[in-house]
Amino acid sequence: MDKDKLWKDTLNLLKLSVSSATYGTYLVHSHIHDLKEVGGRVVIEIGCMSFYIKAQVEQRYFGLIQDTLSKILEKPVDITFIVKQSTVNSQQSIEKPTPLFDEPKVNKQEIDEAIKNARIRPSYTFDKFAVSGSNQLAHAAAEAVSKNLGHAYNPLFIWGGVGVGKSHLMHAIGHVVVSKNPRAKIIACTAEDFTNDIVDGIRNKTTAEVRKKYRKLEALFIDDIQFIAGKDTAQEEFFHTFNAVTTAGGQVVLTSDKPPSEISKLELRLRSRFEAGLIVDVAPPDFELRSAIVQIKAEERGLKLDPDMVSLIAGNIESARAIEGFLVRLFTDINLKGGELTIDNIQKIIGKNNGLEESKIKASPEEIVKTIAKYYSINKRDLLGESRARIYSRPRQILMYILRTQINLPYQTVGRIVGGKDHTTVMHAVDNIQLLASTNVDIQGDLSGIKKMLLG
Repeated sequence: MDKDKLWKDTLNLLKLSVSSATYGTYLVHSHIHDLKEVGGRVVIEIGCMSFYIKAQVEQRYFGLIQDTLSKILEKPVDITFIVKQSTVNSQQSIEKPTPLFDEPKVNKQEIDEAIKNARIRPSYTFDKFAVSGSNQLAHAAAEAVSKNLGHAYNPLFIWGGVGVGKSHLMHAIGHVVVSKNPRAKIIACTAEDFTNDIVDGIRNKTTAEVRKKYRKLEALFIDDIQFIAGKDTAQEEFFHTFNAVTTAGGQVVLTSDKPPSEISKLELRLRSRFEAGLIVDVAPPDFELRSAIVQIKAEERGLKLDPDMVSLIAGNIESARAIEGFLVRLFTDINLKGGELTIDNIQKIIGKNNGLEESKIKASPEEIVKTIAKYYSINKRDLLGESRARIYSRPRQILMYILRTQINLPYQTVGRIVGGKDHTTVMHAVDNIQLLASTNVDIQGDLSGIKKMLLG
């Protein structure tokens, strides 16, 4: 049996069963190292690029891979996993995705100028957007709108928390529109920009020009539409702008941090129009999606991260925006300050900068202690005590990690809160949980569950 062909066929089937983020982050970095038939069964040894990838693939996809190989070979299969680099670049066996559209037969300079005039962010394209279960529906809806402007879903309303990719999808639609027709009349702006234009028009007696600017568009993209709520004049103007654009067959795409039904002080007539289209939410990225985002953003900056580095960053930083901020800091440290691209250096930057994560936890240290004790069903005395039993020591380390990275307390302060621990003990605990967050599925789940409890 041809090992390379067998694994290529296996990957093609696995690609249909897992997210593109999972496929690109883990499965393509594996290969068949050894294969033999013993007593009517096929024994296959699967090599993985790193210890982390081996752990993730073995824990999560053992059964799926075994079943897929059995179906292809039509024989019972036993599989084992080892850490082993492939002598053949596995990326070569992966089919390149078919482009969404043919290359535009227009001048690139003309497209670039149109993107700039429309206020579309240059880097926010579909090919730089990582897709997983948390954003798959929103991504599919955005692609559908870009293919059939004004007819697929109108309006398209995308909502979700900070840094989950809402604006990226909205601007990606704009990229496709401009690439097909650089002369298309489109504008991408924030609700604040729209409101400021209305105010300036009233003050300078140029309201007619402002209305002409917005009401004659083929596509209007408004970011953070929730900020228009409560502003009577802006809502009045947007109502008529919305009607003018959609009636003429134009597309409206809106983003918000909450669905229309939860935006307070939003006029009912606007709410009804928003709800008449498609409303899709974008959930916070899961670990696999964050890993894919790290890879995409690192490549944009010319940073070559190995899988263990990707996992460390994705395991400790939770939003796409914070990941981008962290990589900016890492790029600066490596290229301008002469730092080294190592696991230790990445770990230090995560610790120093709280991962550049946008802190969402506003709880006090006492509330965090109570929440972690409740989550693990242990009492506060044991949590803050000296016992080294895993049932108490692991929650204690997670407590120190959260106090340090989520509310940014100094190491000494964390030590005093957690039973008078010294500086080095706290540092060890934080470093340990940072590493475990990038490799241990249980720790990832615990951190996510604790944060949800703290956020209410």
